[in-house]
Amino acid sequence: MTLRISRSARIPDPMRVSRSLRAPELGPRVVFFSGGQALKKTSRALKQYTHNSVHLITPFDSGGSSRVLREAFGMISVGDLRNRIMALADESALGNPAIYTLFSHRLPSDAAQDVLVAQLDGMWRGDDPLVAQIPAPMRRLVRTHLRLFAERMPDGFDLRGASVGNLILVGGYLNNDRDMDSVVFLFSRLVEARGTVLPIVDAELHLEVTLEDGSMIVQQHLFTGKEVAPITAPIRAMRLVEVAPPHGPAVAVAHEKIRRLIREADLIVFPIGSFYSSVLASLLPTGVGSAIAAADCPKVYVANTGVDPEQLGMSVSDSVNRLVRTVRADAGPRVPIDHIINAALVDTQGGEYAMALDLEAVRAAGVQVADVPLADAARPDRMDPVKLSEALISLT
Repeated sequence: MTLRISRSARIPDPMRVSRSLRAPELGPRVVFFSGGQALKKTSRALKQYTHNSVHLITPFDSGGSSRVLREAFGMISVGDLRNRIMALADESALGNPAIYTLFSHRLPSDAAQDVLVAQLDGMWRGDDPLVAQIPAPMRRLVRTHLRLFAERMPDGFDLRGASVGNLILVGGYLNNDRDMDSVVFLFSRLVEARGTVLPIVDAELHLEVTLEDGSMIVQQHLFTGKEVAPITAPIRAMRLVEVAPPHGPAVAVAHEKIRRLIREADLIVFPIGSFYSSVLASLLPTGVGSAIAAADCPKVYVANTGVDPEQLGMSVSDSVNRLVRTVRADAGPRVPIDHIINAALVDTQGGEYAMALDLEAVRAAGVQVADVPLADAARPDRMDPVKLSEALISLT
């Protein structure tokens, strides 16, 4: 029998926070739709409160070294998966600091190709000090996957600025019949990740946005405002498209395992981060919106402090409405708003926001507003990882 109940939440709730700190292995299942770096520090803080968080990562990154790997091997982006696994790694486990250092290391961006190839060879042979300090059996696994990558690396592959962690994951991917879930599971277990990390889909696709001025941009890195100039017109719509020109519309279907994790959540979070390419992108695959609507738990949106170039011209209520619209595209146009989102979290006293805080419009749409301490006191344009973690734990 299932009994639906509701309660009032105190934020932060000292009792819930204390209980989670005492027994994080029994902590709540907090599901995040995200990717990118914005949630990295919060993920590292959150593992002190729960070992059961679920991070559904968008795999459509098309910039930096991820672009080079995607073009060479015809695969999804692995950079955000690597970042989140390492953020959740048990930092007290023997050898994990050395693994973290290696996975975060990038090859020089200004070295000659023969020098970079020699450095990669030294790593898989075990001569490089970054690899040599990793304890067995992890060292053998790292060497094996780097060797596999080196053997399968196309002629002329550009190693400049390559993330070593990405190369290791790609080696594992190629060694496991191109099954990304198996590789993510393996490395998550090896570093004792205090949570579950998965790509929202294992589908090699790109993002396409249409701006209010009618122009269209294909590939995520061209509209995030990080590698190229920020967009100059607001985003009107976004969809998944095929990688190969002419980039026709594509459909990706979330695996039942992903949908089950969403339905079984104790809290669903639409978190800080690039609003379109990180948060909304994770909601595009078929089945995700329906699973969100079916989940019997609180669902919250955490508004970005600072500037998100993707949210040009948007307010908090615009963001809430866009979230609702994206979920309803899969779940159905008549799904009640409280089945999609229950509250928006902001910090009007301590936070520095670029977008308009039209909170009355948010309430008028049927969404509660939780105005609570979230911002970093020294950097009000950023979230304090502990404050945000304790606010989320209090809602479970």
